[in-house]
Amino acid sequence: MGNYKSRPPISCADELKKKISESYSLFRSHVIEDLRPNKEAEWSDIQQACSLCDTTRVISLLSNKNSHEKTDTGLTLLHVACLSGGSKHLIEVLIRKGVKPGILTKNQFSALHLATYKGDIDCVHGLLEGSTDVNQTGNSGLTALHIAAMCGHSEIASCLLEHDANVNCGDAVQFSPLHIACNFGHDKVVEILLKHDADVNISGSVGDRPLHLACGKGYVRVTQLLVEGTGKHKANVNVTDDEEHTPIHFCCKSGHLVVLHYLLEQKAYPHVTNIYGDTPLHLACYNSKVEVVKQLISRTGLDSVTKENIFSETPLHSACTSGKSLDMIKFLIDQPGVKINHQGKDGHTAFHSACYHGHIRVVQYLLEKGADINLVASVSEQSGGSEKREDQTALMWAYEQGHDAIVTLVKHHKRPHDESAHGDYAQPGGEGSYVSVPSPIGKLKSMTREKIDVLQLRADLPHQFHILISDIEFNDVIGSGSFGKVYKGRCRGKIVAVKRYKASSFGTKSDVDMFCREVAVLSKLNSPYVINFVGACLDDPSQFAIVTQYVAGGSLYSLLHEQKRLIDIYSKLIIASDVAKGMNYLHNLTQPVIHRDLNSQNILLDENGRAIVADFGESQFLRTMDDNMTKQPGNLRWMAPEIFTQCTKYSTKADVFSFSLCLWELLASELPFAHLKPAAAAAEMAYHQTRPPIAVTFPKPLVTLIQRGWNPNPEDRPDFGEILPILDECKQSQAVALLSNPQEHQFVPLSASLPAVIRDHETDSEGRATPPLAGNVSALKSRWEMEASRNMDDMRPRLPFPQLDKNGYVTDPLSTLRISIPLEERRESKDSSGS
Repeated sequence: MGNYKSRPPISCADELKKKISESYSLFRSHVIEDLRPNKEAEWSDIQQACSLCDTTRVISLLSNKNSHEKTDTGLTLLHVACLSGGSKHLIEVLIRKGVKPGILTKNQFSALHLATYKGDIDCVHGLLEGSTDVNQTGNSGLTALHIAAMCGHSEIASCLLEHDANVNCGDAVQFSPLHIACNFGHDKVVEILLKHDADVNISGSVGDRPLHLACGKGYVRVTQLLVEGTGKHKANVNVTDDEEHTPIHFCCKSGHLVVLHYLLEQKAYPHVTNIYGDTPLHLACYNSKVEVVKQLISRTGLDSVTKENIFSETPLHSACTSGKSLDMIKFLIDQPGVKINHQGKDGHTAFHSACYHGHIRVVQYLLEKGADINLVASVSEQSGGSEKREDQTALMWAYEQGHDAIVTLVKHHKRPHDESAHGDYAQPGGEGSYVSVPSPIGKLKSMTREKIDVLQLRADLPHQFHILISDIEFNDVIGSGSFGKVYKGRCRGKIVAVKRYKASSFGTKSDVDMFCREVAVLSKLNSPYVINFVGACLDDPSQFAIVTQYVAGGSLYSLLHEQKRLIDIYSKLIIASDVAKGMNYLHNLTQPVIHRDLNSQNILLDENGRAIVADFGESQFLRTMDDNMTKQPGNLRWMAPEIFTQCTKYSTKADVFSFSLCLWELLASELPFAHLKPAAAAAEMAYHQTRPPIAVTFPKPLVTLIQRGWNPNPEDRPDFGEILPILDECKQSQAVALLSNPQEHQFVPLSASLPAVIRDHETDSEGRATPPLAGNVSALKSRWEMEASRNMDDMRPRLPFPQLDKNGYVTDPLSTLRISIPLEERRESKDSSGS
C-alpha cells in the first residue's frame, strides 16, 4: 500500500544481527565438532599418546616422520594435546620437534583457538611461549581474543593482550573483541579490553558500535562501563549506526527499562529519528513494549506522539501494526493531541494498519472508539511509465490480505444511535446493517478467490523460494507479454530471468491465476531439462515476480524464425530429445504436470544448444484423469484439436500433439501453417484434420513419429516414454550421420555471425542457401506438382499457391491438404466459403 507497504520488515542492523547469531551458532557447532573427535577412528600410537597426555611416551615415539600426522578432521598432534588438556611441557616438546602451531583444522581452528575456547589457560600459556601467532584468524575471521571475549574467559583475554593481541582486530563482520564481549554481556572482559585501550566507538560492518549491542541486549553494567569509560575514551551516548539508530533506539526496541533510564540520565536524545523517520517511541510501539512507551512519554513529553515516519505512520499506527497490546493502544489514544482518525501523508489511518495486519481485537476496539471506516489511503500504482493513484479503504486492505473475519466485522458494523450508518445496502425505510463504503465492493468480491489463492501460495511455498523485490537487480528487458515484462537480472549472486507482472494493486483474475499456477508448478520441479526455479516475490501484488535461471541462447522460435540459423539434423535431434526428456519428466511426476503451452517460444537453448522447457504459466497439475481442465490455454498455432474444440477432458496427450508440431517445425525450419493466422491454423487442424506437409527429406522414422504424435485421436498418440527411444535410434542412424556435419556433431555457436553448418544445399531465387530439410512452401509445391503429373488424364490445372484474405485466412481452406479432390468440388467449397 504505497510507502507503507514498502516498509522493510527488519532493518539492516536486525538482518546483520540475525546473520551473526546464526554464524555464532555455526561456529559453536564447528568448534564442538573439533573438540569431540572420533576416537574410534584409527589413530596412530603417537596420536593416542598425545590424547592421553603421556609426555614420556610421546617423546619416545615422536620422530620427524610422524610429527606431521593429522586425524581425518585435520587435527595435528598439537591440537590433540590441547584437546586433552596437555601440559605446558608436552606442548613445548611438540613445538620443538617441528609441529607447527599455526596449522588449521578442516573447520579452520588453530590449537590456540581450541585451547582458548576450552578456557585452558595452561595450554594457552604454552602455545604463546612457543611463538604461536596470537593474532592468527580462523573460522569466521575470529582471533583467539574474539573467542575469549565470546566465552567470557577474562584471564585468557588478559594473557592474550599481554602477548600483543590486537585489541581492535575485526572479524568477518568487522566486529572487534569489544563488540563481541558487549554482545554476550561479559562485563569483566569488557573492563579488561577497555583498560588495554580498546576503541569504545569502533564501528561494525553497518556502523553499529559496542554501545548499540549492549543497549539492545539490556546489559546495564556493560553500558555503564562503555559510557563512563575506564580507558582513554568514553562511548558517545548518541552515536548512530548506518541507519542512524542511536543506542536509545535499540534499548526501546528491545524493551529494557533500566537501560532506558540510564541513557536518559546520560542526556540521550529521546526524540531522535533514524533514516526511516522512526523515533524510539515508534520502535517501542512496533515491538509492543508497553512499559517503555509509558516511561518515554511520562519522562520525555509528547514530542514524538504525533510524529510520522517516512511510511506515514505515527506511534498509534505503529501500535496497531503490532496489534499485540490493547493496553498500549488505549494509552496512546488517551494522550493529548492523538486523534484516532488521523491520516498519515498517504491517507492511511491506524484503522487501516490494524485491518491490513489482521488484528481483529484491535479493529473491534477502534470501531468502538469511533474509527471512521470511510477514510481512504491514496495508493501509488505504476502503469506504463506513469504513476496513478487509487483510493482504498481499510476494508480493501483487509480484503487484499484475506482477513475474512475482519471484512465481515467491518461491513456489518453499525454504530449505536448513528442514523448515517444506513449505507448503500440499506432497504428504504428499514434498518441498515452496512455502512456506506465508497470503494468498489463488487470489484473486491470478484477478487476474493484470487486473494485466497495468493495467501495459500504464500503458506505452501518453501521458505527458500521467498524473495523480496529489493533482492533483485533488474537489467535489460528480454521479453514481454500480456502479463508484463521479462528482465535479465541478478539475484542471490546469480544471473537470472525475472518475469515481472504488471504493477497493479490487485492484478486481473487471469494474471493472478497464471502467477499462482506457475509458482506452484515450478516450485515442485527439479530436472536439467526444465527451467530451474529460483524463487518468487509474493509479498505485494503490485510487485509479483517469478525468478528463474537465465538461459543465454534464447528461444528456439527466435533461432529458427528471427535469426534464421541453419542447424544440422543431428543437433536438431538433440534439441528434440531434450524437450522430450523434459516432457517425460513432467508427465511422470507423482502428480503429473500438463504443460499446455508447449511451442518453440517456450523451448529455450543454452550456450551449448541443449534445450530447456520453460514458461509454466498455463501448466496445471493433473490430479485425476477425470479432471475438468481450463478451456483453450496456450498458443493456438500449436494447440491440440481436443483443446481447441472446447473439450475439458484432455490429458497429457495434448502435449504430445504440440511436441509433434514443434518437431515438424524444427525439421522444416518453418512455422506450422505460416500462411495462416493462429486461430485459422488451429481450426484447420481441429475441424478439417489438416496437418503441415511432410517433406520427402524428413527421415522416415521421424515421419512416422510425427504422424502418430498429431493423430486426431489422443489415445493413439505415443507417450514420451515411447518417443525417446525413437529419437535416440534416429540420432544413431546412418542416414542422419550422412545428413549431419561429417566433422563433428555440434550445435551452431550462438555467437557466430554466420551459420557454421551450411552445406551444399539448394539455393532460392535470391541465391540464399535453403535448409537441408525443406518445409511448408517447397514441400507443398512439390506435392502439387506430383499430384498434377499423376492426374494428367483428368486434365486438372495445377493450383496456384493458396491466397489469403484480408484477415489472414486461406480463401480455399481445403487446398492445403485435399489436393486431389475434383475441381468441381473445389469450386463448390470456395463458393460456400465466400457466401
